[in-house]
Amino acid sequence: MPGACGLGLLLALLLPPVVSASRPGTVFRLNKEVLSYAVEAGKAPLQRALQVTVPLFLDRSGGVFQPTRIQILNVDVSHLRLTFVADFGIRLLAATNFTFKIFRDPEPLHLLLPIALLADTSVEQGSIGTPLVSISSCFSIFDKAIVFDGRNSTAPAMLAPLQSHIKAVLKSKLCLRISNLVQGLNVHLGTLIGLSPVGPESQVRYTMIDTPTITNDYISLDINAVLFLLGRPIVLPVDSTPFVLPQHMGTKGAMATVGLSQDLFDSVIMLMQKAGALNLDITAQLNSSNNPLNTSVLGQLIPEVARQFPEPMPLVLKVRLGATPTVTFHTNNATLRLQPFVEVLAPSSNSAFQYLFSLNVVVNLSLQLSVSKVRLRGTTSVLGNVQLTVASSNLGFIDTDQVQTLMGEVFEKPLLDHLNALLGMGIALPHVVNLQYVTPEVFIQEGYVVVSSGLLYQR
Repeated sequence: MPGACGLGLLLALLLPPVVSASRPGTVFRLNKEVLSYAVEAGKAPLQRALQVTVPLFLDRSGGVFQPTRIQILNVDVSHLRLTFVADFGIRLLAATNFTFKIFRDPEPLHLLLPIALLADTSVEQGSIGTPLVSISSCFSIFDKAIVFDGRNSTAPAMLAPLQSHIKAVLKSKLCLRISNLVQGLNVHLGTLIGLSPVGPESQVRYTMIDTPTITNDYISLDINAVLFLLGRPIVLPVDSTPFVLPQHMGTKGAMATVGLSQDLFDSVIMLMQKAGALNLDITAQLNSSNNPLNTSVLGQLIPEVARQFPEPMPLVLKVRLGATPTVTFHTNNATLRLQPFVEVLAPSSNSAFQYLFSLNVVVNLSLQLSVSKVRLRGTTSVLGNVQLTVASSNLGFIDTDQVQTLMGEVFEKPLLDHLNALLGMGIALPHVVNLQYVTPEVFIQEGYVVVSSGLLYQR
C-alpha cells in the first residue's frame, strides 16, 4: 500500500462522488495509468510505515533465556505493483527486503529477510458521501533469511527460532500498518465534501451517492454536484436522465478522465444569474475620447436626445439579465447565449438619473474552456452581431438601425470584460486537498465536456 501519498493519491481521485438520477451529473474516472504514478509516489511512505518495532527475542541457547534486542535498520520496497480488480477495488503486491540488526555477543548479527506483501483494498460509498477505502485481506509471505556477519558465514543455530520470532511479530504488525495508512487516507478523502467557492456568496459541493464502477482498466465514479447561493442549493426546474460518459473518451494514456454534463453548466449559469453576478452598469467619463457613451454622440442619432440635453452628459447602461442564459455544446463547439435587458439613463438636474429608453438584447458568445490546477475556467468572444430591439422609449420613435452600431460599440467590450472576469474565476472540479490536475486537455462533445488530465499530489 503506497500510503496516503501513493495509493492515497490514486484514491484521492476516487473522491469524486457517484451519479444516480440526481443532477447535475459528473463522471470521474481514474484510468490504470494513474497506478504507475501512485506506485512511484507511494514507495517512500510505505517504507516508512513498515518500520515497526520488534520486541526482544528470548534466546534459549545455553539453557538460559537471554534477551536479545532486534532493530530494523532499513526497509527497501524493491517492487511495488497496483492493479484494479474488477467489481472490487485495488490489489497491492510489494516485494520488500527488511534489514535487521541483532544485538548479540560478541558482535551484532545483520540479517536480511525478504517479505512479499499482498493486500486487497475495497472502495465503497461512505455514509457521509465520500469514498471509503478498507483492507479486505492482507498477507505476508516470508522468504529464507540471509545472514551477514562480516565473515560471510552461514546462519548460526539461533537463526531458525529468531526468524520464527520475527515472522510472528511482523505477520500482524505489517498488515496493521497498511490498514492504518488506509484509515489515514479515508480522513484525507473526507475533504471531498468541503465547500469550494464559486463566487463571494456561492459554493459547490461534490458528494458520492453510489458505489464506484470498477473494471480492470479504471475506476469510474458518478458525481452529484450541488451549488449553493447564500447557503441554499440551486435546483434546476426539470429532471433529466442520468449523465453517462461513453467508455472510450478523452486522451489515451491520461491518468484521469472527467465528464461534465450539460446540467452542471446550466446550474452554474443559473447560480450566477440568481446571485446577480451577470448584471452590470456601464458608465463613461464625459471627457473620455475613446468612449462615445454620452448624450452628444447619441443626440446625433436621436434628435430628441440633442433637444433635451443641449450640453454633453455621460450616459449609463444598466444591464440586467431576466431570462436565464443558455449554454450549448456541440462537437468542438461551445456557445453561450445571453438575453439581457438594457436601460439607457442620463443624469437629470436633481442629481438623479432620467430614463431614456430600454432595449432587449440578444448576444451569442463563443465559449472556450480550460483547466488550471483544480478549477475549470472560461473565456468568451462575441459571435456575429449583437441583436437589439427597442423595448420602450421616453424619446418617441427610435430607429434601431441607427443606434445598433453605437450600442454595440459601447456594450460589447464591457460585457466581455465582465463575463471573462467572472468565468476566469472558474469552478472547482472534484478534488481533495493537495491534489491538482496537470497538463489537462478539454474536449467539447455533443451535450457534455470531457477533461483528460494527469494528476499531481503535493504536500
